[in-house]
Amino acid sequence: DSEGGLYVCMNTFLGFGREHIERHYRKTGQCVYLHLKRHVIQKVPGASGGALPKRRNAKLFLDLEMSSDLNSDDFEYEDEAKLIIFPDHYEISLPNIEELPALVTIACDALLSAKSPYRKQEPDSWEEELQASKHAKTLVQLDNGVRIPPSGWKCCKCDLRENLWLNLTDGSVLCGKWFFDGSGGNGHATEHYRETGYPLAVKLGTITPDGADVYSFDEEEPVLDPHIAKHLAHFGIDMLQMQGTENGLRDNDIKPRVSEWEVIQEAGVKLKPMYGPGYTGMKNLGNSCYLNAVMQAIFSIPEFQRAYVGNLPRIFDYSPLDPTQDFNTQMAKLGHGLLSGQYSKPPVKSELIEQVMKEEHKPQHNGISPRMFKAFISKGHPEFSSNRQQDAQEFFLHLINLVERNPVGSENPSDVFRFLVEERTQCCQSGKVRYTERVDYIMQLPVAMEAATNKDELIAYELKRREAEAARRPLPELVRAKIPFSACLQAFSEPSNVEDFWSSALQAKSAGVKTSRFASFPEYLVVQIKKFTFGLDWIPKKLDVSIDMPDFLDISHLRARGLQPGEEELPDIAPPIVIPDDPKALDIDESSVMQLAEMGFPLEACRKAVYYTGNLGAEVAFNWIIAHMEEPDFAEPLVTPAFGEVASSGAAALGAVGLDNQPPEEMVAIIISMGFQRNLAIQALKATNNNLERALEWIFSHPDPEEESDPALDTMDMENHANANILAETGSEGPRIKDGPGRYELFGFISHMGTSTMSGHYVCHLRKEGRWVIYNDLRVCASERPPKDLGYIYFYHRIPS
Repeated sequence: DSEGGLYVCMNTFLGFGREHIERHYRKTGQCVYLHLKRHVIQKVPGASGGALPKRRNAKLFLDLEMSSDLNSDDFEYEDEAKLIIFPDHYEISLPNIEELPALVTIACDALLSAKSPYRKQEPDSWEEELQASKHAKTLVQLDNGVRIPPSGWKCCKCDLRENLWLNLTDGSVLCGKWFFDGSGGNGHATEHYRETGYPLAVKLGTITPDGADVYSFDEEEPVLDPHIAKHLAHFGIDMLQMQGTENGLRDNDIKPRVSEWEVIQEAGVKLKPMYGPGYTGMKNLGNSCYLNAVMQAIFSIPEFQRAYVGNLPRIFDYSPLDPTQDFNTQMAKLGHGLLSGQYSKPPVKSELIEQVMKEEHKPQHNGISPRMFKAFISKGHPEFSSNRQQDAQEFFLHLINLVERNPVGSENPSDVFRFLVEERTQCCQSGKVRYTERVDYIMQLPVAMEAATNKDELIAYELKRREAEAARRPLPELVRAKIPFSACLQAFSEPSNVEDFWSSALQAKSAGVKTSRFASFPEYLVVQIKKFTFGLDWIPKKLDVSIDMPDFLDISHLRARGLQPGEEELPDIAPPIVIPDDPKALDIDESSVMQLAEMGFPLEACRKAVYYTGNLGAEVAFNWIIAHMEEPDFAEPLVTPAFGEVASSGAAALGAVGLDNQPPEEMVAIIISMGFQRNLAIQALKATNNNLERALEWIFSHPDPEEESDPALDTMDMENHANANILAETGSEGPRIKDGPGRYELFGFISHMGTSTMSGHYVCHLRKEGRWVIYNDLRVCASERPPKDLGYIYFYHRIPS
């Protein structure tokens, strides 16, 4: 904290505040600590930051403020460092070469000069000073009449429209290679250099009046082009008229949909900044806007506020010795940063006057930097641990999975999202039906493109767009498809064909249809618009549509009704398990794979999910994905077992009976991920010979199962939770739901800008205190024109009856 400083254990290199250091010493016996303390001498004239806040635990809050860390430039500091020897609190001032062994001196010096691990996550290349290219002054440009339009670019050798580079010699527009930030290409720009020797290229979408990103193929590094304005003018590009993306290269490579970016971010409108509790921004750590948007929405919900911020003192008291590895501690810390108001304060009047007098505007250093939270929550995840852009919906489910596995208090806040889906499957040939229920957290709404109300305008726009591309002219003004919300809701409720349906009435494959209804309505309804899909070439694409999302939503007519009079149920007979002679020949239901891939999950992970759940459908495979998202090989290609391994791995995944009838851990994890207790999952699988589908039916048909407790399993579960001290006992009566009326009111939505989930930018709008507020990373402002028709994920709360 600001008064006691930071104590660092010289054995574990963990840091603690003054109140926690005694507890660490008593528990571990470690007796040598480095005490760091910083004294503020005076504030640097013109600096905008505030004094370091008092902190209960410096370890927990070290990364909260982006401006008040140990490297802040807003103050002049005097640093003090000394060794503390417990239990007598003997102090040795540093540096002290005479009294200390050489090894201790080296360790102290290394620790004092070390760079923060969270700052190391930022690519150093962004801080390097670029050098002028040796080719810039003598660059030869061909007079071939090429003129580059301000938008609508496409690679000359393929159909890619992202990561495009303009060769400054002949004006060729070509795609680049695959880079760390997620932008992809086929390497045609490099291939063109090898064929022609033309050395310099500029990245389209980065050209602004201040410059552009230039790469030298010959020098094999980014360079400066002092004559870039002249070189661009040769191809008809006026730098003064060009605008780059607002959030820089790391979040947005290009700006393919100008109107979409401007509308969603409310560009061109003077927005009033908001300050105080609940109006705190979050720093973009490089393609982390998906995390920022989701967490802003999550902590606007009272149940999450009470669970983590309301329980903050108790969570911190029971936090482990290393709180960076505890989910509840990190959630409480982040929630406190967003809701306390300590990191969202209006500028001081004297500073505003100073800025006006100097005719400059220095941005206020408000907001928090969620480095520690991102480092923990993404640890071991192949996608979220990278610096690439991610799908906000996928991250939301990942977060809910972590909340489920780390309960705090008597109620789990994720209960507010959970609901039951009733699925009615009918055999078209026999007419018999089967009713099953499953757990879900998101209502996925299809986009009914065929119901667009402006089809004539869309056809005319498409013709003009193709003509402009062929003639290399600027594209016409975008025409966006207008889809009625009622049409999307109707598409959701209509029956869908069941691929590869096996009828237990016929004991054979047959045609089947499935209809989904709500067996319960959640307290908070999350609606995802399925804008992302795959084209015929398997390339992900985004449907650019406008949907008139309602402020008030009534889905009471989608309430499930169960078995109706006159309906006859399908026999409760499981399909036969067929293990082929060649396990590699096992058929994988590609339709289920595509359904999962459209949700944003890696394709190989989708194939494994369908394979290991025995082609039981996308829903069961989806739960497998949720249970295995954190595994290191989650997105690795599927490797089918050899014939001799089928009994131990393949058969277990498909539901075969083990030698000791102990349910496979894979299947137990799937049921737990649906919200059921572990002992109930084991009991259901044992009762159904480890048949996953029948086990789920067994759970719903046995509302009061016999209590069965395994002490070894209970001990294992307790050890798996860092906050085991504050876990509340829960029953085993099935998934916890909060059913009620199906009438809702909109209170927030997350919007996406860009062509796919792997690129672009996310922004969150929330309704607070009677008005809409836009959360655009660090910028938190009152919204003037919330683009409710362009959202991707919508948040509704139930209207009390």
